[in-house]
Amino acid sequence: MPYRVIFPNGYDAKEKANERYPVIYLLHGLGGHFDNWTDKTKLAEYAAPYNFIIVTPEGGDGWYTDSASLPNDRYETYIADELIPEIDKKFRTFADRNSRAIAGLSMGGYGAFKFALKYPEKFVLAGSFSGVHNAASLNEKNTSAWIIKSIDSVFGNETSETRKANDIFRIIREIPAEKSKELPFFYFDCGTEDIFAPNNRDFMNLLVEKKIRHEYRQLPGGHTWVYWDAQVREFLRLSENFFRKAKAKTN
Repeated sequence: MPYRVIFPNGYDAKEKANERYPVIYLLHGLGGHFDNWTDKTKLAEYAAPYNFIIVTPEGGDGWYTDSASLPNDRYETYIADELIPEIDKKFRTFADRNSRAIAGLSMGGYGAFKFALKYPEKFVLAGSFSGVHNAASLNEKNTSAWIIKSIDSVFGNETSETRKANDIFRIIREIPAEKSKELPFFYFDCGTEDIFAPNNRDFMNLLVEKKIRHEYRQLPGGHTWVYWDAQVREFLRLSENFFRKAKAKTN
C-alpha cells in the first residue's frame, strides 16, 4: 500500500538523530489517492514551519472501512492495525495518543472521525473538512449517483451490520457520558455552498447534545480543492497547539 510522508526540516540532520516527532495522518476523498494532498495543495510548504511528520495514506474508494462485499478491501484494519504501527516502527515518532492526529476531506473526513470514535486511545485530535459524516446511511434516495456505487459496495444493503457498525451518528448516540470525555477533540468545517453543509450542521448539533468537545466552522466555499487547501493550514496550526499542550502535561 503506497503512502507519502512529509518530514520536518532537519529530520535527517546528525544533531537531530535522536529527536522524535508527533504524526498527522491526512486522508483523501472519494475518487482520490494518497498523493492528492501533496499534489493538489501546498501541504509541504504549509508544513515547513512545524515540527511534525505528516502521512498521507491510500484509501481507494473504500470509505476507510472493511468492505461488506470485497473481503480484501479492509481499509479500516489496514490503517488502524498495520499502517500506524509501521509508521511508528520506520520513523522517529512519538508512538502515543498525545502525539497523533488524524484528519481528512470529504470521504476522508468521515474516515478520520470514525477512527477517532472507534480508536480514541490512538488520537488526541481529529479533523474533517467537508466531511460526509452520514456515509453509512446514504442510499440512492438521499445521495448522488456518483457516490452510491462505492457506498453500496463498501457498506452493503441498508440493513447490513457493516452500515450499523460504521454509522458515526449511531456510535456517538450510544457512547456513555463518561466515555465521551475520553474522546479526541473534534475539529471540522464545511463550506456554505457545499452540498454536505446540512449534514455537517446535523453532526455539530449531535456533538452539542452529547456534550462532546469540538469546534465547528462554517465558511464561504464549496466542495473544492481551493477550499481544502485553505482549511488544511488551520488544522496544522491547531495540531501544533494540541501537541504542545499534550507534551506540556506529560513533562
